[in-house]
Amino acid sequence: MPESIRDTYNRWVNNISGDLLEELISVKDDESAINERFYRRLKFGTGGLRGVIGVGTNRMNVHTVGLASQALADWLNCGNSAVSGKSVAIAYDSRNKSEEFSKTTACVLAANGIRVYLFSCLTPTPMLSYAVRELGCSAGVVITASHNPAKYNGYKCYGADGCQLTDKSAGEVETYSDRLDIFDDVKSGDFDELLEQDIIRYIDERLTKKYLNRVLACAAEPQAARKAGLRVVYTPLCGTGNKPVREILRRIGVDVRVVTEQEQPDGTFPRCPRPNPENREAFDAALELAEELIKKNEAADLLLATDPDCDRVGIAVRDTADGGKYTLMSGNEVGALMLNYLLSRRKENGTLPEKPRAVKTIVTTALAERICKEYDCELITCLTGFKYIGEIIGELEKNGEEESFILGFEESYGYLGGTYARDKDAVYASMIICEMAAYYKSLGKTLYDVMRELYERYGYYINSQISTEFEGQAGAERISEIMTKLREDKPNIIENIKVVEVFDYLGAAAESANLPKSNIIEFICADSSVLTVRPSGTEPKIKFYLTAAGATPELSRQRIDELSRFIQAIVN
Repeated sequence: MPESIRDTYNRWVNNISGDLLEELISVKDDESAINERFYRRLKFGTGGLRGVIGVGTNRMNVHTVGLASQALADWLNCGNSAVSGKSVAIAYDSRNKSEEFSKTTACVLAANGIRVYLFSCLTPTPMLSYAVRELGCSAGVVITASHNPAKYNGYKCYGADGCQLTDKSAGEVETYSDRLDIFDDVKSGDFDELLEQDIIRYIDERLTKKYLNRVLACAAEPQAARKAGLRVVYTPLCGTGNKPVREILRRIGVDVRVVTEQEQPDGTFPRCPRPNPENREAFDAALELAEELIKKNEAADLLLATDPDCDRVGIAVRDTADGGKYTLMSGNEVGALMLNYLLSRRKENGTLPEKPRAVKTIVTTALAERICKEYDCELITCLTGFKYIGEIIGELEKNGEEESFILGFEESYGYLGGTYARDKDAVYASMIICEMAAYYKSLGKTLYDVMRELYERYGYYINSQISTEFEGQAGAERISEIMTKLREDKPNIIENIKVVEVFDYLGAAAESANLPKSNIIEFICADSSVLTVRPSGTEPKIKFYLTAAGATPELSRQRIDELSRFIQAIVN
């Protein structure tokens, strides 16, 4: 072990107390464990911090949270002349330590002369995005690790526009962080005293009501669910969606049955320690409840699951053509359904703007292009990350064209159809999903039936994703090696199909598409299949996005299998 790491370890031992000190002492003879905790500082990336909860510079704890908050304060006070006023809105989710970290953040910011508006209870991430703009704040922070496993927490940072910080701004905050000593340079104060002095102020519940009203205003046909008698099984996965999702569905008349064992906040996420609605295990408890309801002749039309900070939602739909089994639908499929529904219904209702616009990311289904073309809707493509969609919404609003915005979505189960926020919103998405399910139910169709129709009409755009985890320092090096090899030794053929184009978004591809540079590389094959490779910005993963567009589902799935074999050879 490098001497500097042992020195850092000893310094932490002398400056901390409580459970963090106990954890450090428990690994005092384990050099590997010490190295993993101290070999680096958690990087303040575009989304802020994200890491395993625990002790050390490479962990989420009150000291690393305090350091990030001091850096944010320095940036607001000294480094960002464009920011007028000094106030920050703070929210937190149901993860372990989230409330504690939110108060740590509040105390550091307040001690630096920055007014803090703090939510008094756990709150969805999109509501924080809304609050930043509604309250006129300089920035926002939400303590969450989104859909990561239970051992993680995070610190997600927003600018005055309600979007996650840009690469440039995040880099500036990181520069301030690098200058700070984690123990000597972080100012703080007593939470109760700062609250009494009104430097920290709890956010009034009226803001939550205003947010829900803004969400409800985005409904295309708010009475559809009530008329159709839609019945839904919902699991908030022990997160922040429980109250707002149930309230918005109550308002549009949905009969909601909640999975009781995943209803209340719980950072251990029972039955689902990896609370990601992209994964089938997130639906295990909901599926059990759905089966019980079938036995009572009260079958649910739809299953919904929102992640802990309620910015993503996944669904399972009852497939009447397959014996009534519930089938999970992908983020690409749900996004395509929502886009098609909103464009078609608004056209029929006469509410479609003259120049409608939709936004998707570069790894999101190309099926959106076919749907938009039919409705003469401009489709804007941006880099992966909902902040880029939020920035485009902001530009439309700045130009007085916000009414043209129909939907922004990404394959990772994130959707937004209004301009009230600048981040994906599972409260909004749950409402629209139920609304369109009810509308199609009134026509005798399920969402799965409608998806089949879209495939038959436009082609079988089948998408898949393979995420491979590489933990720790060795894992980060392995991810870097894979990306370097793909750039230096680009494949000419992928499983017998010629590669006809390669787009490297660290280079000219980003410039030609007028996009910021990003660590993404894309291989387009002669049969229109696509392989896109991107290291995750928030998890120790490298992600492979697979797309096939065959004339039949069998041909598309066959190509997906071929691309999967190619990927396995890369990572093994």
